[in-house]
Amino acid sequence: MNKLITIMNKALSLFCISLSSVLVLCVVWQVFSRYVLNVPSTFTDEVARFLFIWVGLMGAAYTLGQKRHLAIDLFAMKLEHDEKKHNQLRLVINVISLTFASVIMVYGGGKLMLKTLSTGQVSPALGIEMGMVYAAIPLCGLFMMIYLLRDITENISSISNSSTPTNS
Repeated sequence: MNKLITIMNKALSLFCISLSSVLVLCVVWQVFSRYVLNVPSTFTDEVARFLFIWVGLMGAAYTLGQKRHLAIDLFAMKLEHDEKKHNQLRLVINVISLTFASVIMVYGGGKLMLKTLSTGQVSPALGIEMGMVYAAIPLCGLFMMIYLLRDITENISSISNSSTPTNS
């Protein structure tokens, strides 16, 4: 599992860096073509929009995997003195997150992607199938599920280790 996580971390970070770089180039070209050349580029506008979707979703998956995602931890901070309860709370949060990622993102996003692919909807400027753009949703959910399964196994291990009495 650790090898898979390491490969995913490297792949997602490189993917996000690459997409962000292309996104910046598209936006710079868009501004240049609009204000300097007085001929706005519709191609880069659409590319930038789609790249932004992919960077946001893949970045969210990567951030979740690094355990640096946004969290409201007021309740968790109150439980810090009780390690077992704190680990149990993290387990509950990870199970809820896993349910969301699997049902909403992978299942629902996959259905959306397949439905869009079956209708043959294409983007106006690029002419690519919109289902490929929407593929970011189930793919992101899949990455999140893998990271969350790792976290859940760590939570369960922490809970069982904090339950066992230690001899002093």
